[in-house]
Amino acid sequence: MDFNQILQTLSVFAIPAIFAITLHEAAHAYAARHFGDSTAYMLGRMTLNPVKHIDPIWTILVPIVTLIMTPFMFGAAKPVPVNFNALRSPKRDMMWVAAAGPLANLAMMIAWALIAKLLLTLTPSAPLVFLLRVAEAGIFVNVLLMVFNLFPLLPLDGGRIIAGLLPDRLSYQWSRIEPYGMFILIGLILTGLFQRWLGPLVNGTLKTLYSALGF
Repeated sequence: MDFNQILQTLSVFAIPAIFAITLHEAAHAYAARHFGDSTAYMLGRMTLNPVKHIDPIWTILVPIVTLIMTPFMFGAAKPVPVNFNALRSPKRDMMWVAAAGPLANLAMMIAWALIAKLLLTLTPSAPLVFLLRVAEAGIFVNVLLMVFNLFPLLPLDGGRIIAGLLPDRLSYQWSRIEPYGMFILIGLILTGLFQRWLGPLVNGTLKTLYSALGF
């Protein structure tokens, strides 16, 4: 990918990616406060201000590097802090706090798809084509972020949802994986095993969405 292509891709993906990451993290913060933990709220993380959710490495450097070196862009925001013990029913409520992020991405995915469908009914023009590409990027980014975070491994949201569903003893044993979770995830990505799981689910979700909305 040459420099001009990189700039074009960044211009298309920048706004959808910022919205996807910001609303994902803000949803976690909102859900945590709803269930009794105001930690994220007190730290200013229950906000739609993207600056509050940016991590210099994972939100800026990693997406640029992966965009240059791989066929896709990968990144993450600064995790929202949650005080497990402050939740009214920690095990159950943490499951909903975790699910809030992917659910926010699901809502944004549908919203971007409706915008794209509306744009397709308008008279084509250069600005309209660009906006359509932005909407398509918004759909893809949110599907990718939703499916990625639902991977059943701690500390990802999918891992926390499983922890909430398991019986107490098994949930405790499952939670002991968390310190090694990111290392396991990196290993799965480097070996290509993670992509084999991610790709079909992302493509299947996109096909289902497009089919449901009549694209």
